[in-house]
Amino acid sequence: MSENGQTILSVNNIEVIYDHVILVLKGVSFDVPKGGIVTLLGANGAGKTTTLKAISNLLKAERGDVTKGSIEYQGDRIDVLTPHDLVKKGVVQVMEGRHCFEHLTVEENLLTGAYTRSDGRAAVGQDMEMVYNYFPRLKERRKSQAGYTSGGEQQMVAIGRALMAKPSMILLDEPSMGLAPQLVEEIFGIVKRLNEEEGVTFLIAEQNTNMALRFADHGYILESGRIVLDGKASELRENEDVKEFYLGLSGSGRKSFRDVKHYRRRKRWL
Repeated sequence: MSENGQTILSVNNIEVIYDHVILVLKGVSFDVPKGGIVTLLGANGAGKTTTLKAISNLLKAERGDVTKGSIEYQGDRIDVLTPHDLVKKGVVQVMEGRHCFEHLTVEENLLTGAYTRSDGRAAVGQDMEMVYNYFPRLKERRKSQAGYTSGGEQQMVAIGRALMAKPSMILLDEPSMGLAPQLVEEIFGIVKRLNEEEGVTFLIAEQNTNMALRFADHGYILESGRIVLDGKASELRENEDVKEFYLGLSGSGRKSFRDVKHYRRRKRWL
């Protein structure tokens, strides 16, 4: 849960352009409270991953730029920092698709997450045990090559590696992608525990709206690079438009196209 309503991350009216011509994000603004879980929702291509990469400063590797607005973390501008400096400040991104070092063992992968630390081997070893406590399956597989582990185990490795950097905040991109529902439930449950027990703040980009809204405190829905709806996760779960367009449910049966247009007119950016 968020601590005293304090904001840890503030995204202010950012615009992102790729290759100097393709406008991907159009005036996106939101806050993440310290100690909270916030989710960015929307279909594939809505701009969720771009938003996370704008925060973690990984856009330049893909010829993208934040051309307007600002991003602040704990009150300081971070859109001018390198990704390396940002990790040192406590912000770590877990990329979509997991991205383990396949030829390294599970334990070696976890240790790569501690490369920015300077607090000694004992402290790193202590955090390794903490990671194994949350992910007991990784302890069993610690000597296995990461490339030979399952998709769920690789997702656990990716989150564990992020934890080894001692982050205050983790940006988690599509953690459910390609995983069986039971595994998705397990991983979101561990995220919730890390939030409550270790005080880690999470910003999660996720297509699985139903799962994300069960575990998050607050949600923002993106469409075509704009935030079109936001609110407490519990309220969004009960919102008829969200049920219809993102959860595939409707209290009154399938809506007509006229209702669809009415929904679009009510979005906050129109």
